[in-house]
Amino acid sequence: MLQIDSTLTPESLRRDYDRLFELSARKIFALQKTWDPRRGAPVFTIRGRYASRGWTEWTQGFQFGSAILQFAATGDRKALAVGRDGTLARLPPHVTHFGVHDHGFTIVPTYGNLYQLARAGQLPTGDVRVDLYAFALKVSGAIQAARWTPLPGRLGYIYSFNGPHSLFADTIRSLRVLALAHQLGHAAWGEGGQKISLLGRLIQHAETTARFNVYFGQGRDVYDVRGRVAHESIFNVNDGSYRCPSSQQGYSPFTTWTRGLAWIICGYAEQLEFLQTLPAGELRTFGGKAALLARFMETAQATADYYIEQAPTDGVPYWDTGAPGLAAMNGWGSRPANPFNDHEPVDSSAAAIAAQGMVRLGLHLSAHGRSAAGRRYLGAGLTIARTIFREPYLSTSERHQGLLLHAIYHRPNGWDAIPAGRMVPCGESCQWGDYHARELGLLLSRLADRGPHYTFFGL
Repeated sequence: MLQIDSTLTPESLRRDYDRLFELSARKIFALQKTWDPRRGAPVFTIRGRYASRGWTEWTQGFQFGSAILQFAATGDRKALAVGRDGTLARLPPHVTHFGVHDHGFTIVPTYGNLYQLARAGQLPTGDVRVDLYAFALKVSGAIQAARWTPLPGRLGYIYSFNGPHSLFADTIRSLRVLALAHQLGHAAWGEGGQKISLLGRLIQHAETTARFNVYFGQGRDVYDVRGRVAHESIFNVNDGSYRCPSSQQGYSPFTTWTRGLAWIICGYAEQLEFLQTLPAGELRTFGGKAALLARFMETAQATADYYIEQAPTDGVPYWDTGAPGLAAMNGWGSRPANPFNDHEPVDSSAAAIAAQGMVRLGLHLSAHGRSAAGRRYLGAGLTIARTIFREPYLSTSERHQGLLLHAIYHRPNGWDAIPAGRMVPCGESCQWGDYHARELGLLLSRLADRGPHYTFFGL
């Protein structure tokens, strides 16, 4: 169980995230210098060098979004040039990619961050492309919303690349692009001139995910433990009925893949922040603001509590709560995670994602009269951040292109590198882990400076 250090504050970790961004700059420029775009997007490292794995190129947004975050955190214009030029050169195909559920991973870190920086007056005065950034967000939001499976009872979801029957937990993070497109006044248009609310689809997808991918300890099945998450839910598309849980990257449908758990924590927490900014009248059609906030809060808290209960004491989880090798690691939950063990890999990328969600959830609760709960989740997020912003998780070697070590991509498929002399993957990085470590660092630095904290919908 995560041992929360309640004495931590964003200010107390300043040296840690300052060091993170100092190392981050070197990693960004080292990758930029050596990467051949013809190889596709960098995905994860093998022996410290970023490699690709041709699929949907879903990590391209993290590659250039990381450079944009570096500028946002440090004012480094060289990093901005890498991020902006890479976005303009490499991301247009992703804006109109009809075949994935990943627009929140590709478009928001790039066009979204550039748009928010421009809107805040933080880009160089010569950059007049704010309308282009906004247009990309509008198009992306509509295309993502069109990837839709309707369900009975005014439910539905953005379906995964597995097909219309498949709802992934990960996709909760793609709701960001629907939120931004809606914020920009955009809507989608369907057959017969039907106007489709992007906010409505955001809310429908979130409710469907909460209802079927998240467990609340209410006896759905014999594995219904409050806060547990199924990576995938399967539906019969002929009648819209729910069939079963599934998993692509977890150990089983009845255990919890911890990165999927982290996506849920972070996704619902940041949508809580977004929904809070909307006028009540805008949400009346979708059940009312109070009810929606309560539902998102319930989901975020259930999954955050489960993460805290299931994590090792330092907050870095093993890749799945039911990973079979954990049975050989007596007492693993009562001590810090060991990325160098011989049985199961940890996933630092899940820790970075979950930490951000915990911080955002804690801030939201504290701002709305629940200070004790808020302090708990904020403390959990800060405790995880302290762990991953230091060795052995922070990559300090100039020979290693990754920033956050001991991440895992796809354990069941065996895609992750296992170093010589080791039994399980360790010592490597991934684009989403590096990006979310930077996003977490930027969030904490803004909090420490007492300024508006970093959100996807406004800097």
